Amino acid sequence: MSNDPAEPKLLDRVSAKIKLKHYSVRTEQVYCKWITRFLQFHGLRHPTTLGADEVTEFLSWLATDRKVAASTQNQALAAILFMYREVLDTDLPWMDGIVRAKRAQNLPVVLSRGEVSDLLAQLTGLHHLMSLVMYGSGLRLLECCQLRVKDLDFDRLQITIRKGKGAKDRVTLMSTGARSQLEAQVRRVMAQHRHDLKKGAGWVLLDESLTRKYPTGGKDIAWQWVFPGTRILTEKASGLRFRHHLHESVLQRAVKDGSRRAGIVKRVTTHALRHSFATHLLEDGYDIRTIQKLLGHKDVRTTMIYTHVLDKGPMGVRSPADRL
Repeated sequence: MSNDPAEPKLLDRVSAKIKLKHYSVRTEQVYCKWITRFLQFHGLRHPTTLGADEVTEFLSWLATDRKVAASTQNQALAAILFMYREVLDTDLPWMDGIVRAKRAQNLPVVLSRGEVSDLLAQLTGLHHLMSLVMYGSGLRLLECCQLRVKDLDFDRLQITIRKGKGAKDRVTLMSTGARSQLEAQVRRVMAQHRHDLKKGAGWVLLDESLTRKYPTGGKDIAWQWVFPGTRILTEKASGLRFRHHLHESVLQRAVKDGSRRAGIVKRVTTHALRHSFATHLLEDGYDIRTIQKLLGHKDVRTTMIYTHVLDKGPMGVRSPADRL
């Protein structure tokens, strides 16, 4: 094996193993990035010549020199361990000497109901609908962008999230306010899809396992994106002409600009809509376990953070000064 860690063989093996485990494309990109950075840090030595000490050194450097967040350090560690365990079949001993990055204890940014209304009033078209869906259903940004037509159940007012965070599926609610707009959007997607098919396009890309199971599924209306991109692209390997979903940065920029026009002084991101969904449900009296399920949190302690930002103060407590 060559000593060049950037050679296609190693990263191709990483990518193949990730695909075999049905991890997301985003995970594949991130893992390959961290593996490359790890090997570059050690002078492009082959990973079989490195071990726990070198991993510890790299992760400690990230924490002390690069000042990365704890989540970023953990992401790098997960990528490196994946390479060793899953690709090189080497189980490293636990690295007790790692300098741990400090985990920030930041409370989520939550908009009031009035601020949500003001923000939505500043958005139009797909930007408005996608933001309404994120707030009304508690979706993450990519979960919203990657919705497919088959994931919408208008009769049950449900949205199915496929391979969300942690590669888990879940079902969440569809707001009645978004239903008619989503139905209209699906009709537009269907019309666009028919037009694309006439031009020799009309595909969306599926992962390898789905492609094997449904060879022509990529041009079925059920698999089309609810929020497709504006351009038709061509896949080099197959020559298929397809549409990707609307890029997440488009909505991020629209929400940021909309919050500025609305005069909202908080640091508003698309994720604030998901935080607001959870907090407002708590304010309405729904139990924490139900909200945990709708959000797709593995641990209820993750959901509990929203009890600290209720409109009644931390833990829903009223100040005694309000009784004076």
